[in-house]
Amino acid sequence: MRKIIISFLVILTLICSCSDKNEKAADWVHQADKLWDGQKYTDSEKAIECLGRAIELRQTNAELYNKRGNAYYNIGQYDLAVDDFSRAVNMAPKYADAYNNRAAAYIRLGEYQRAVENYNEAIRLNPHHAVFFNNRGVVYLLQHQKESGCRDVQRACALGDCVTMAEAKLKAYCF
Repeated sequence: MRKIIISFLVILTLICSCSDKNEKAADWVHQADKLWDGQKYTDSEKAIECLGRAIELRQTNAELYNKRGNAYYNIGQYDLAVDDFSRAVNMAPKYADAYNNRAAAYIRLGEYQRAVENYNEAIRLNPHHAVFFNNRGVVYLLQHQKESGCRDVQRACALGDCVTMAEAKLKAYCF
């Protein structure tokens, strides 16, 4: 009977300590989320610090790496952003937003082919997301691949995002 009680106490202690870690990680994430304005972090360095602490507690959470990657991207640390987006992709291979975000960082690093490959994967995972087509179209247009770029921004427009298509027509890239 004593062994059962001791075993129960050990299990209860483990459960409580895991729960405590989850709560503390959630607190750090909440602090970082308060810094997100819908487009970027208003204080990226503080967000990186908060998300780093959350990651220490929840090392296998792909979303945390994706969020921290966004914060690194915001301050121009594109290599670190790629590292975090890559961790997110490795942990969650069906996380389309992480591919999209990694592609954006690759663009900033001048690695257009890698960006296209990541947009391709994001589109494969979520073929109804206008932003993914729009972003890949922009990369093609930057590389003077008008046919591919126009096809993608037209697809984005068909999915509800016509801003880039209008700009491409205005600049006579697409008709």
